[in-house]
Amino acid sequence: MRKILFITGSRGEYGYIRPLLNLIQNDADLDYQIVATNMHLLPEFGDTISQFEKDGFQVDYRPLMTLGGFTPQSMVKSLSLLGLSIVDILDHCKPDIILLAGDRGEQLIASIAGSHMNIPVAHIQAGELSGNIDGLSRHAIARFSHIHFASNEDARNRLLRSGEQEFRIFNVGAPQLDEFITGKISSKKELAKKYRGLEGEYIVLVQHSVTEQFTEAYEQISVTLRALKQIKKNIIAIAPNSDAGSGFVNKAINDNIFDFLHVHRNVPREDYAGLMKYAGCMVGNSSSGLLEAPSFQLPTVNIGRRQAGRFQGENVINCGHDIDEIVSSIFRALSPKFKKNLIGMKNPYGDGKSSQRIINILKNIPLNEELLTKKMTY
Repeated sequence: MRKILFITGSRGEYGYIRPLLNLIQNDADLDYQIVATNMHLLPEFGDTISQFEKDGFQVDYRPLMTLGGFTPQSMVKSLSLLGLSIVDILDHCKPDIILLAGDRGEQLIASIAGSHMNIPVAHIQAGELSGNIDGLSRHAIARFSHIHFASNEDARNRLLRSGEQEFRIFNVGAPQLDEFITGKISSKKELAKKYRGLEGEYIVLVQHSVTEQFTEAYEQISVTLRALKQIKKNIIAIAPNSDAGSGFVNKAINDNIFDFLHVHRNVPREDYAGLMKYAGCMVGNSSSGLLEAPSFQLPTVNIGRRQAGRFQGENVINCGHDIDEIVSSIFRALSPKFKKNLIGMKNPYGDGKSSQRIINILKNIPLNEELLTKKMTY
């Protein structure tokens, strides 16, 4: 039986791995353990560790790593603390494969440790572009990973061009879409019992700080909120990740509260999917607008450079941090004409059947010297 070690530090990654955990629980050939760290352990970010427990998954390791302040300096020091802990966890757990998802610093630290300790590293959503420090982390993770799970041909081809060997790359799609197919989505009736502001057409807002522009985060989200105030529709806002500048984002939200702005620290994955399914549009700079929103034919107004260069579908409208530009983009996104053009669109990140493909590869890929000994093709 192969043991798969999941390492996760943010709520977004939980959407990647939950469908995989559900499959492994019913697979006699695989076992799992979980390392949950960073945001999952912080009450101010929604205490998302409780979601694992609610879903019946045992969390085996909970290394504390996050220093306060949420500055570039505190981010680097926090990652260094994780590096100290993860080595001991890997030595104790002795997994057959480390499974990482996405592009955050916790994943990079885990890939470095696993590679140095001769443990195969598999990486979900490998090869994509994004315009933040996370984009650099994603491509650094690729160098330390032995198995690449790409979500589309664009990502697969980028991995090939970057020198990765073809036998390591699998175009499987994005596993976080799978639960939309199986129906793990809260209904509008269920959502109405828990959230205010769902009457009529509403907008979902998720805007994170951009690490390289963290000192501008307060003004950037303030501009977005001033634009949304002009739209005069209910706004369901989800608080940002624990990146440098997140404190500025939270302060700006608190300083710009208006009657139809409803702020939530975190929401369960099935509620988040339901909120997207029934929304009029999505606004901000979250990858959800590019990855998950197309599955609901949900228009997305993508603001700023955080997702710059990332593969996107017809649902995305890009704009800058300008009030008039944001307002006009939102009105365009909400227009019947724009929404009509999205009917029948395909999600460029997969068909909702990715998790089983990943599981089959994890079970059957040879764990040998050829896999561990990487050779660049350029």
